[in-house]
Amino acid sequence: MTDYPDTLSFIYGAVEEANKNGVALEESTALVADIGLSSLEVMELIEKIEDHFDISIPLNILPDVNTIGDLAEKVQELNP
Repeated sequence: MTDYPDTLSFIYGAVEEANKNGVALEESTALVADIGLSSLEVMELIEKIEDHFDISIPLNILPDVNTIGDLAEKVQELNP
């Protein structure tokens, strides 16, 4: 199992590629509202995370994932 700081670090790196506005990335940074990710970019991010951690993220949890911190917590829950 990957610990939370490592999970968060990977997500920061993955999000940075799509962070065209140069928003400072924090756990409270909103993926869509702050960074401006499109639905396609969100799906590409989810795919990168799934591949990296060898997990499957159910699409029905995505409405509950608004921030980088939310996403990191869900990855931790899914990565035993």
